[in-house]
Amino acid sequence: KTMKSKGVIALESHIEKPGESAIFQQYPKVLKDHFATDFICDTLRMMTMNLEDPHQIEDVMEKQLEKHHHEALGPAHALQHMADALPALGIVAAVLGVIKTMAAITEPPEVLGGMIGGALVGTFLGVFLAYGLVGPLAARLQQLVDDDGSYYKIIRSVLVAHLHGNAAQISIEIGRGDIPSSAQPSFAEMEEALSAAPAAA
Repeated sequence: KTMKSKGVIALESHIEKPGESAIFQQYPKVLKDHFATDFICDTLRMMTMNLEDPHQIEDVMEKQLEKHHHEALGPAHALQHMADALPALGIVAAVLGVIKTMAAITEPPEVLGGMIGGALVGTFLGVFLAYGLVGPLAARLQQLVDDDGSYYKIIRSVLVAHLHGNAAQISIEIGRGDIPSSAQPSFAEMEEALSAAPAAA
């Protein structure tokens, strides 16, 4: 709305120092997310530099999102690689246990049984940790990163819709359509929030 009423130049003070912007300060959750803030400011900055081709800006935004998503998935991928390796480590432990057992083949059966049982514990631990602990942790971490990615894609949808010349309400409605169903507000709730926004700002 600021852009429509006062022109693109009016945004410069907000995007150069978002921490001091009266608009950004109304939305502390957005301001707290450094990537979201930079993502919004960088896109608006391109618009102030007269780069108004929606497809070109959308392509730049998509590349930014892909890079951020790839970097954010690093820990989840590391955990998944660990989960993939744990069963193999369990097999190695079992083989070493069998080698140790074979070296003591002259021992009585009760001793050999304990040694073989110890060898199999390695296999059990490897499989249990891989599929019961580390693997689920990696999957959950990836889900959290994907959820954050959805948030940034909503921002992209709203800004791209605005670039295509849609009114603010239409742009936000397009963004609302990208919100996951579990968190998606109704049309009436969105209208109520929009009507309250000018008073808040």
